[in-house]
Amino acid sequence: MKVAIVGAGPSGAALAILLARQGARVTLFDDGRRPELLVGESLVPAVVPILQRLGLEEETASFSRVKPGVSFIWSPTDRFSFSFARFAPGVFPYAYNIPRPRFDDAVLARAVACGVERVVTHARLTPTGEDGRELGLAPETLAAAPSLGGRQPDLVVDATGRARLGARALSIGAHYGPRKDVAHFAHFEDFAWDDEPGQVLIRRLDAGWSWCIPLRERLSIGIVLGRDDAARLGAGPVERLERAIATDAWLSTIGGRSKRVTSVATYANYQLISHRGLGPGWVMVGDAFGFVDPMLSPGVLLALRSAELVADALAPFAKSQERPPLAELEAALRPYATTQTAMLTAWLDLVATFYDGRMAALFRAGRDWMAVGTNAIKNAAQNHIERHIALQASGMGTLRRYSRGLLRFMGRYGLRGVEPGQMAIR
Repeated sequence: MKVAIVGAGPSGAALAILLARQGARVTLFDDGRRPELLVGESLVPAVVPILQRLGLEEETASFSRVKPGVSFIWSPTDRFSFSFARFAPGVFPYAYNIPRPRFDDAVLARAVACGVERVVTHARLTPTGEDGRELGLAPETLAAAPSLGGRQPDLVVDATGRARLGARALSIGAHYGPRKDVAHFAHFEDFAWDDEPGQVLIRRLDAGWSWCIPLRERLSIGIVLGRDDAARLGAGPVERLERAIATDAWLSTIGGRSKRVTSVATYANYQLISHRGLGPGWVMVGDAFGFVDPMLSPGVLLALRSAELVADALAPFAKSQERPPLAELEAALRPYATTQTAMLTAWLDLVATFYDGRMAALFRAGRDWMAVGTNAIKNAAQNHIERHIALQASGMGTLRRYSRGLLRFMGRYGLRGVEPGQMAIR
């Protein structure tokens, strides 16, 4: 089976590894762009088993910092810290904070080592077929890969991230989430630290929120806020990030005397799920299919998990010497599209509970409830609730119906008078 993957980020390169191992002939188109910084520097525990499957955990660990958990700092009196190990074995006991460009290079290098043909060119996709529902490589892109022999591959994979080249070629729309924020971030040295090494810190600001992600030698500090609030902070990304650090009392204790050692990267922070993620002879993976807010760091998981699901669906076809019928390929991939849409939706729902204050209100309600006296029943109930929140936020059980239902129930009936609106992110 001949597969052309357009886009050499984590989803495209991981899929190339898995398909090559299955016996497919994979051509990976890489545009060669390597930004200094990439969003998605903190992994969730559910990524680790995928790294193990790819044979990449040991290498990832060599240049990354172990991430033991997450702390949410919502106010001077509301700080909620969680350790992944506490919820093992249901939750993998650790994750990693990664320098994304180096991580992406490691996945790509492993793909090439597996026999994947890497073609460095700015690939272009174009509609094909009588009804225009098929997706193919543009003539100049096809010519750049001699191994394809001038023939369209059996499957085209759009792994072009937010560029969504396939969706643009076929005029496929998307569902957008409610927030239209902007994110600015950079790396710093000589910072202070007030938590466990590797612990990711999420801080609610007067407007928006910030992250602190400890890397090996540096600290990634980012802010996410509405465009109007960003404009009030300053005229450009550098001024905005510097002022946010200087004016927030807690953030300034960590980064106020630090030294910025990279440029300031800017991302439009929004949420998207494609209306359609596959068709005759093509499929989308990773951000090309959809992406969510970086609040809980699910991006790399969604990218790698999509690669796993597509590879598993294609396993029966990978070694075939015959061109697989388009209808059979589409039918085999349809469950993947359903699952990927469900995962994106579940993450959007979970992230929404942080923005609208329900999650922080639930944390405070639980803390206050336990403060008035504990017993075996209360301890068991509180641990049960926290475990099911951890299953979702770690990626290990994001789709579990019971876990999601419990969170909805507690967000409505378990807040014990705590007002979510007071805990919301503006």
